[in-house]
Amino acid sequence: MTLFAFDTPNARKISVALEEMELDYRVKVVDITKDEQFEPSFLAISPNNKIPAITDLDGPDGEPIHVFESGAILLYLAEKTKRFLPQDPRQRVQAYEWLMFQMGGFGPMPGQVHHFLGLEKIEDQRYGLQRFSRETRRLYAVMDRRLAATAYFAQEISIADFAILGWVWRHQRHQVDLADFPNVQAWYQGMMDRPAIKRGFSVALK
Repeated sequence: MTLFAFDTPNARKISVALEEMELDYRVKVVDITKDEQFEPSFLAISPNNKIPAITDLDGPDGEPIHVFESGAILLYLAEKTKRFLPQDPRQRVQAYEWLMFQMGGFGPMPGQVHHFLGLEKIEDQRYGLQRFSRETRRLYAVMDRRLAATAYFAQEISIADFAILGWVWRHQRHQVDLADFPNVQAWYQGMMDRPAIKRGFSVALK
Protein backbone atom coordinates (compact mmCIF):
# COMPACT_ATOMS: atom_id res chain seq x y z
CA MET A 1 0.00 0.00 0.00
CA THR A 2 1.21 3.51 -0.80
CA LEU A 3 0.27 6.61 1.16
CA PHE A 4 0.51 9.85 -0.80
CA ALA A 5 0.83 12.59 1.80
CA PHE A 6 2.39 15.70 3.22
CA ASP A 7 2.73 16.82 6.85
CA THR A 8 -0.86 17.99 7.43
CA PRO A 9 -3.61 17.04 9.90
CA ASN A 10 -5.55 15.14 7.25
CA ALA A 11 -2.51 13.10 6.26
CA ARG A 12 -1.63 12.33 9.88
CA LYS A 13 -5.05 10.75 10.33
CA ILE A 14 -4.03 8.14 7.79
CA SER A 15 -0.48 7.47 8.99
CA VAL A 16 -1.92 6.96 12.49
CA ALA A 17 -4.63 4.61 11.20
CA LEU A 18 -2.17 2.57 9.14
CA GLU A 19 0.07 2.10 12.17
CA GLU A 20 -2.83 1.20 14.48
CA MET A 21 -4.13 -1.28 11.90
CA GLU A 22 -0.65 -2.78 11.48
CA LEU A 23 -0.72 -2.51 7.70
CA ASP A 24 2.42 -2.51 5.58
CA TYR A 25 2.77 0.67 3.56
CA ARG A 26 5.24 3.06 2.05
CA VAL A 27 5.05 6.84 1.88
CA LYS A 28 5.24 8.93 -1.27
CA VAL A 29 5.61 12.55 -0.20
CA VAL A 30 3.56 14.95 -2.33
CA ASP A 31 5.08 18.35 -1.61
CA ILE A 32 2.14 20.74 -1.70
CA THR A 33 4.50 23.70 -1.18
CA LYS A 34 5.86 22.90 -4.66
CA ASP A 35 2.44 22.21 -6.24
CA GLU A 36 3.27 18.53 -6.75
CA GLN A 37 -0.41 17.73 -6.12
CA PHE A 38 -1.19 19.16 -9.55
CA GLU A 39 1.02 16.73 -11.45
CA PRO A 40 -0.94 14.52 -13.90
CA SER A 41 0.35 11.34 -12.27
CA PHE A 42 -1.17 12.37 -8.95
CA LEU A 43 -4.38 13.61 -10.58
CA ALA A 44 -4.92 10.04 -11.79
CA ILE A 45 -4.96 8.95 -8.14
CA SER A 46 -6.69 11.92 -6.52
CA PRO A 47 -9.07 13.70 -8.95
CA ASN A 48 -9.45 16.66 -6.56
CA ASN A 49 -5.66 17.22 -6.40
CA LYS A 50 -5.69 16.87 -2.61
CA ILE A 51 -3.65 14.81 -0.18
CA PRO A 52 -3.90 12.31 1.38
CA ALA A 53 -4.64 9.47 -1.01
CA ILE A 54 -3.73 5.80 -1.04
CA THR A 55 -3.13 3.10 -3.59
CA ASP A 56 -3.86 -0.43 -2.43
CA LEU A 57 -2.57 -3.06 -4.83
CA ASP A 58 -4.63 -5.66 -2.96
CA GLY A 59 -7.98 -3.94 -3.25
CA PRO A 60 -11.44 -5.46 -3.60
CA ASP A 61 -11.35 -8.74 -5.51
CA GLY A 62 -7.56 -8.55 -5.39
CA GLU A 63 -7.44 -5.68 -7.87
CA PRO A 64 -5.63 -2.35 -7.26
CA ILE A 65 -7.66 0.61 -6.04
CA HIS A 66 -6.99 4.31 -5.49
CA VAL A 67 -8.83 6.04 -2.63
CA PHE A 68 -8.86 9.80 -2.04
CA GLU A 69 -10.46 11.96 0.72
CA SER A 70 -9.27 11.18 4.24
CA GLY A 71 -12.69 10.14 5.54
CA ALA A 72 -13.17 7.71 2.66
CA ILE A 73 -9.67 6.32 3.25
CA LEU A 74 -10.41 5.73 6.95
CA LEU A 75 -13.65 3.93 6.14
CA TYR A 76 -11.95 1.86 3.45
CA LEU A 77 -9.14 0.81 5.79
CA ALA A 78 -11.54 0.03 8.65
CA GLU A 79 -13.66 -2.15 6.39
CA LYS A 80 -10.60 -3.83 4.87
CA THR A 81 -9.10 -4.74 8.25
CA LYS A 82 -12.38 -5.07 10.17
CA ARG A 83 -10.82 -2.93 12.88
CA PHE A 84 -11.65 0.40 14.52
CA LEU A 85 -15.24 0.43 13.30
CA PRO A 86 -17.52 -0.84 16.08
CA GLN A 87 -19.51 -4.00 15.46
CA ASP A 88 -22.35 -2.83 17.68
CA PRO A 89 -24.80 -1.06 15.34
CA ARG A 90 -25.42 1.90 17.64
CA GLN A 91 -21.73 2.46 18.28
CA ARG A 92 -21.03 2.16 14.57
CA VAL A 93 -23.52 4.97 13.93
CA GLN A 94 -21.68 7.04 16.55
CA ALA A 95 -18.39 6.43 14.74
CA TYR A 96 -19.99 7.63 11.49
CA GLU A 97 -21.45 10.69 13.23
CA TRP A 98 -18.18 11.81 14.78
CA LEU A 99 -16.23 11.10 11.61
CA MET A 100 -18.64 13.36 9.70
CA PHE A 101 -18.45 15.92 12.52
CA GLN A 102 -14.73 16.12 11.88
CA MET A 103 -14.97 16.14 8.10
CA GLY A 104 -17.69 18.78 7.96
CA GLY A 105 -16.69 21.03 10.85
CA PHE A 106 -13.64 20.21 12.95
CA GLY A 107 -11.20 20.54 10.09
CA PRO A 108 -12.67 23.22 7.86
CA MET A 109 -13.12 25.64 10.78
CA PRO A 110 -9.64 25.30 12.34
CA GLY A 111 -8.27 25.31 8.80
CA GLN A 112 -9.78 28.76 8.30
CA VAL A 113 -8.12 29.91 11.53
CA HIS A 114 -4.79 28.72 10.14
CA HIS A 115 -5.45 30.67 6.94
CA PHE A 116 -6.32 33.96 8.60
CA LEU A 117 -3.43 33.72 11.06
CA GLY A 118 -1.16 33.55 8.03
CA LEU A 119 -2.30 36.91 6.66
CA GLU A 120 0.15 39.75 7.16
CA LYS A 121 -2.26 42.61 7.84
CA ILE A 122 -4.08 42.67 11.17
CA GLU A 123 -7.14 44.25 9.57
CA ASP A 124 -7.30 41.33 7.12
CA GLN A 125 -7.07 38.85 9.99
CA ARG A 126 -9.63 40.41 12.32
CA TYR A 127 -13.00 39.37 10.87
CA GLY A 128 -11.97 35.86 9.85
CA LEU A 129 -10.25 35.10 13.13
CA GLN A 130 -13.17 36.38 15.16
CA ARG A 131 -15.64 34.25 13.23
CA PHE A 132 -13.69 31.03 12.80
CA SER A 133 -11.93 31.05 16.18
CA ARG A 134 -15.30 31.32 17.91
CA GLU A 135 -16.69 28.42 15.88
CA THR A 136 -13.55 26.34 16.48
CA ARG A 137 -13.90 26.81 20.23
CA ARG A 138 -17.58 25.88 20.01
CA LEU A 139 -16.59 22.61 18.33
CA TYR A 140 -14.05 21.92 21.07
CA ALA A 141 -16.84 22.41 23.60
CA VAL A 142 -19.04 19.91 21.74
CA MET A 143 -16.22 17.37 21.89
CA ASP A 144 -15.55 18.12 25.54
CA ARG A 145 -19.16 17.39 26.44
CA ARG A 146 -19.05 14.12 24.53
CA LEU A 147 -15.83 13.02 26.20
CA ALA A 148 -17.26 13.81 29.62
CA ALA A 149 -19.59 10.85 29.06
CA THR A 150 -17.36 8.35 27.23
CA ALA A 151 -13.67 7.56 26.80
CA TYR A 152 -13.81 7.67 23.00
CA PHE A 153 -16.16 9.32 20.55
CA ALA A 154 -17.90 6.06 19.61
CA GLN A 155 -17.42 4.60 23.12
CA GLU A 156 -14.61 2.36 21.86
CA ILE A 157 -11.62 3.64 19.92
CA SER A 158 -12.43 4.03 16.23
CA ILE A 159 -11.54 5.82 13.03
CA ALA A 160 -13.51 8.80 14.36
CA ASP A 161 -10.82 9.27 17.01
CA PHE A 162 -8.07 9.08 14.39
CA ALA A 163 -9.85 11.69 12.27
CA ILE A 164 -10.32 14.14 15.13
CA LEU A 165 -6.83 13.55 16.53
CA GLY A 166 -5.24 14.86 13.34
CA TRP A 167 -6.76 18.27 14.00
CA VAL A 168 -6.48 18.42 17.80
CA TRP A 169 -2.77 17.80 17.17
CA ARG A 170 -2.68 21.34 15.74
CA HIS A 171 -4.47 22.97 18.69
CA GLN A 172 -1.57 25.33 19.34
CA ARG A 173 -1.59 26.52 15.76
CA HIS A 174 -5.25 27.49 15.98
CA GLN A 175 -4.59 29.07 19.38
CA VAL A 176 -6.60 26.78 21.62
CA ASP A 177 -5.41 25.91 25.12
CA LEU A 178 -6.50 22.34 25.79
CA ALA A 179 -6.65 23.13 29.50
CA ASP A 180 -9.88 24.98 28.66
CA PHE A 181 -11.33 21.64 27.53
CA PRO A 182 -10.12 19.12 30.13
CA ASN A 183 -11.93 16.10 28.71
CA VAL A 184 -10.46 16.71 25.27
CA GLN A 185 -7.07 17.22 26.87
CA ALA A 186 -7.24 13.90 28.73
CA TRP A 187 -8.40 12.08 25.59
CA TYR A 188 -5.65 13.70 23.52
CA GLN A 189 -2.93 12.77 25.99
CA GLY A 190 -4.19 9.19 26.13
CA MET A 191 -4.29 8.92 22.36
CA MET A 192 -0.81 10.38 21.93
CA ASP A 193 0.56 7.87 24.46
CA ARG A 194 -0.45 4.91 22.28
CA PRO A 195 2.67 3.34 20.68
CA ALA A 196 1.14 3.01 17.22
CA ILE A 197 0.00 6.63 17.26
CA LYS A 198 3.48 7.73 18.25
CA ARG A 199 4.76 5.82 15.23
CA GLY A 200 2.10 7.38 13.02
CA PHE A 201 3.23 10.87 13.98
CA SER A 202 6.90 10.03 13.53
CA VAL A 203 6.44 8.94 9.90
CA ALA A 204 8.32 11.37 7.65
CA LEU A 205 5.72 13.14 5.53
CA LYS A 206 7.89 15.92 4.15
